[in-house]
Amino acid sequence: MKELACCLAVSAALLPSVSHAQVTIDMSRVTCAEYLAMPPGQAATFSAWMSGWFNQKNGYVFVDINAYERNVANVKSWCASNPSDTVMAGLQRATAR
Repeated sequence: MKELACCLAVSAALLPSVSHAQVTIDMSRVTCAEYLAMPPGQAATFSAWMSGWFNQKNGYVFVDINAYERNVANVKSWCASNPSDTVMAGLQRATAR
């Protein structure tokens, strides 16, 4: 009986636990209005992700916190006057060479 209880306990521990649903976001479709309406924590996460993605895409391998803060302020300012455009479109225009 003791062996059965141990086997059941081990089996229960090895079974996958109930997973929570994940949310998938297409970052290229986030509009400026949606970005500006995000709560501060979510906006900070979004800004950091977008910054990292664009820095990697452009080959930047350093972190400049002052430039990051300035860029976030510039994007928010641009988004305030272009609420229907996507954030990605604005960033691509800003970094076009």
